[in-house]
Amino acid sequence: MDGILFTKISKSIQYLYSILIVGFVAIICHYALPFLDYRIVALILLLAVSIIAAMFDILPVLLAAALSALTWDYFFIPPYYRLQVASTEDAVLILMYFVIALLNGVLTYRIRKYEKALVLKEEKANTIKLYNTLLNSLSHELRTPIATILGASDNLLTQSTKLSDENKTELVSEISKASLRLNHQVENLLNMSRLESGIIKPHYDWCDINELIYTVVKQIEETKVEQKIAVKIDPQIPFFKLDKGMLEQILYNLINNACLYTPANSLIRIDADCKSESLQLIVEDNGFGFPQEEISAVFGKFYRLKNSKTGGTGLGLSIIKGYVEALSGKVFLQNVETHGARFTINIPAETSYLNNLKNE
Repeated sequence: MDGILFTKISKSIQYLYSILIVGFVAIICHYALPFLDYRIVALILLLAVSIIAAMFDILPVLLAAALSALTWDYFFIPPYYRLQVASTEDAVLILMYFVIALLNGVLTYRIRKYEKALVLKEEKANTIKLYNTLLNSLSHELRTPIATILGASDNLLTQSTKLSDENKTELVSEISKASLRLNHQVENLLNMSRLESGIIKPHYDWCDINELIYTVVKQIEETKVEQKIAVKIDPQIPFFKLDKGMLEQILYNLINNACLYTPANSLIRIDADCKSESLQLIVEDNGFGFPQEEISAVFGKFYRLKNSKTGGTGLGLSIIKGYVEALSGKVFLQNVETHGARFTINIPAETSYLNNLKNE
């Protein structure tokens, strides 16, 4: 049992539960007494004290230990219903029971406290590790485009008369690409914060999937990626009633992630189709794929593959999962048999073809 949860209960309730547990066990043993030796009853009561020690604070545990000893003496050791014992052997037994019950309760409680301290220590260590990982990633992912913007803008300001029109255009292009990269990282951080706080709610409207996909692909290609992007959309695909902004973010993060972690000249395929009143999006690449043992963890916040290159905040895939689930959909990842990885997204949505939309 999770002692951390039970210790949140008020002390008065813990005392009450301790008394009730000991009383309940004693009643059961009382009715079973014709079939039980009173020494066996002592072991059963000790088990009850151990259970209480695994759940509650130390004072309720001590109360349970004392109460169980008195209960055993009063109800189960002859002469019955008296706080006295008939033999020296029974007197020693009751004394030993009382000591063992107290020690059992105290030691069980201390072990639980020690385990709780270890868990908290491990959580703290993981938090620090996560913080350092995130800080290092953000340091790279945010400072690199900022440095590019500062350097290019400084050249434009100080060397304007010495630069050719071609050089100026190139510097402006660098500023634009760096700004887009910086904006993407900031958007990821903000979106993760919104997802965790529950602020993000879908705003449904009719979406033209053709237009949406090619818009996102154009944004990716404007960053001068070295991969080739191929798009295949069912010509008969209907309009879907979805949150266009969320869907764009999902698709952008998927394609951008594929571009970051596949070799130059790799092929990234995007397929879109309507399957049983659901939008199905597939983003597949012919890169290196994912280690099989890490596939189940890649959608975790800030998770980065163990052997991945420097950079990246580990937010892209977790945001994809958050947005897909916000749209009541599901996302699946699998390695392609030949080579690479395939992300499959299924989002249930209301559909309508162009002729129907014109009449709405």
